[in-house]
Amino acid sequence: MEKTMKRVMIVDAFNQFLRGYIVDPSKNPNGQPIGGMRTFVNIMNKITREIKPDMIVVVWDGKGGSKKRRSMNKNYKAGRKALRVNWKSDEMTAQDTDNNKLWQQLRTVEYLNQTPIIQFMEPDVEADDVISYVKNMSTFSEWQKVIVSADKDFIQLLDDRTLLFRPIQKEVLNTNMVIEKFGIHPTNFALARAMAGDPSDNLPGVPRVGLGTVAKRFSFLKESRGYYIADIIHECEKEENKLKLYDNVLEAEKLIEDNYNIMQLSSPCLSPQSKCRIDETFEEFKPFYNQTELRKLMILDGVLTVNMQDLEQKFNDIITSFS
Repeated sequence: MEKTMKRVMIVDAFNQFLRGYIVDPSKNPNGQPIGGMRTFVNIMNKITREIKPDMIVVVWDGKGGSKKRRSMNKNYKAGRKALRVNWKSDEMTAQDTDNNKLWQQLRTVEYLNQTPIIQFMEPDVEADDVISYVKNMSTFSEWQKVIVSADKDFIQLLDDRTLLFRPIQKEVLNTNMVIEKFGIHPTNFALARAMAGDPSDNLPGVPRVGLGTVAKRFSFLKESRGYYIADIIHECEKEENKLKLYDNVLEAEKLIEDNYNIMQLSSPCLSPQSKCRIDETFEEFKPFYNQTELRKLMILDGVLTVNMQDLEQKFNDIITSFS
């Protein structure tokens, strides 16, 4: 990835952790599944090599992170099926599996606490909101921001200095690529998705309307200017627009508005206290790397066999740059 300015890598942590937890069957000598931790460290090593960041920020969903959006829509993320992992352990009950997932996640946090990585896990806050806030901080106004996640929610945050790196899809998206791929400018992506809905979050959209239909029938959304629901309604009310689609959109105005309020990240759902904690974390950041403690933990967990060469070099680079 070509680099022309300082670069901060902002990782949607649970998104990457969950990938490993589901697909990696690795266990330690005690028989404990460790795939989530192992794959997360491997992914971090790989993306660090590819992105070459000057600073690394890792953001986890906080406990009760969906609470604020559920207060707006009680069906938000409701009805999700239990995780189906690609590995089995006859000795583990469903509760054991849940406990192991939590242990792996918290252990991964403990690993990163020994490194010059900045971590956030704000209570009652989803990672999306913290990532949006960090991306827009004045601290990084002259930096390139690379958000690491498979989640399309982050497309709306892209601009001239912000990219979305999707490791699973093996793609890097910038503004022009989004317009070419979807026919929608990132500025208007949340509005488009509010019409199309998001089944993964249990948010239904306008009947028979997907992103392709939105791009075709509301082609002005590919412009850099930010549009609003009122602009969509105005377009639907034009006399020449007689397709049933436009009537469906008009009838679903309240649904679109509710979806948009949940999906938009331009005004992240963060309390003043959370914003203050985030600001103070960056202001007081003094990088260190406790390699001895990290290796001790990884040996104990049976994870030390993963490749950390690129990560360790980056840790030392970060410490040197702040000294």
